[in-house]
Amino acid sequence: MKHYDYIIIGFGKGGKTLAADLAARGKTVAMIEKSNEMYGGTCINIACIPTKLLIHHAEKDSQLENDKNEYYRNAIEDKNKTIAALREKNYKTLADQDTVMVYTAEASFVGTNQVRLKSKEETLVLTADYFIINTGSEPVIPPIDGLKEADHVYTSTELQQVAELPEKLIIVGGGYIGLEFAVMYANFGSEIIVIDSATDFMENDDRDIAEEVLKVMQDKGISVVHGSKATSVSNRKSGGIEVTLEFDKGKEFTETASALLLATGRKPYTEGLELAKAGVEVDDNGAIIVDDYLRTSNRQIWALGDVNGGPQFTYISLDDYRIVRDQILTGGSYSLAKRKNVPYSVFIEPVLSHVGLNEKMAQEQNINYVVATMPAANIPRTKINKQPNGLLKALVDPETKRILGCTLFSAESSEMINTVRVAMEADLPYTFLRDNIFTHPTMSEGLNDLFKMFDGKVA
Repeated sequence: MKHYDYIIIGFGKGGKTLAADLAARGKTVAMIEKSNEMYGGTCINIACIPTKLLIHHAEKDSQLENDKNEYYRNAIEDKNKTIAALREKNYKTLADQDTVMVYTAEASFVGTNQVRLKSKEETLVLTADYFIINTGSEPVIPPIDGLKEADHVYTSTELQQVAELPEKLIIVGGGYIGLEFAVMYANFGSEIIVIDSATDFMENDDRDIAEEVLKVMQDKGISVVHGSKATSVSNRKSGGIEVTLEFDKGKEFTETASALLLATGRKPYTEGLELAKAGVEVDDNGAIIVDDYLRTSNRQIWALGDVNGGPQFTYISLDDYRIVRDQILTGGSYSLAKRKNVPYSVFIEPVLSHVGLNEKMAQEQNINYVVATMPAANIPRTKINKQPNGLLKALVDPETKRILGCTLFSAESSEMINTVRVAMEADLPYTFLRDNIFTHPTMSEGLNDLFKMFDGKVA
């Protein structure tokens, strides 16, 4: 029975970064990953990197005029080669460390400080002083009749492995994952139908932003069916699938397609971990319960990333790593209580990015605000990059002049939103961005004009 200072279950962003830090300080670390296809974690292998690479290829629509199917196959091949190289690099980064051992096996707890590893070759038990759980999340599979028997039904992970471009794709789920795939495959040349159970498109976003996004998607030929859900799916004799949709008022409709994508969210992945044997509690959604320092109910075990029920972003897993690193390596005090203003970007076209409050949230929380909006086409850079679509929006506290939130639906907004977040974290007034010197011609200089619109609206 081999003993380690730390055992990390899951090769995700937070866990792998912590493993490298621990090894640099001479700690013995066991990194356990159940699949050799997942070294480096979800982001590198099946999420952020591969999808954004495919989105990049899809945006080169001028190259689709010849043979869109061949172009798509080449994009998938390039994605596979790129991911394989990144996966190998991540593996070697840890495996080449003298004090790190990478195990490719399934892990399950057999006690408060013991895990059993099962692989094709062997079964063994390891012990450690401390454990880090960083197993990520998995797709939620909705209760649709016929899913197990139907062909051409995929999760977002599985569809990326298919080298044949679907002529027509039905996407179940109107959330951000579904929208990214909708735009991506529309750009590759597929006909797209999005099945959205919500009556209001992008129901958590402000209506002006949602309407602008919907307009852009419809201009791409994407159909969004609101207030509906898929109730059954079956194979067609002529090929492809048939999907039965049910609407709020009980009406049914049948749609056919080449393939079906399930984009109905993700849930914490804890299957087979036997957490109860380690004294680790989970909530009703299956997320591991943690305190502000990411400790579980077993004080020798931390949980990082998607598995603890926090925002499902790679950079949140990295920030979780900082919280744990501060505790065990530097004696710092960083915690979840100090994390705020988490930004995000949805890589549709153009990119939708947000940080802080939107109007809907501010109204629900009875927070006083003033608002400014500006068409993205007002920014000179859009005349150069030929991407005039979109809308910029910001909220400011009229008394303190502090920025409450910002939504940017525009080209390059994934970069711009980080600048806004820095200003918010520094507790700077809106005038900081109004008067900041940005290079020209760039999309970022649009922040000058957006925040200048608050002049006269605040005290």
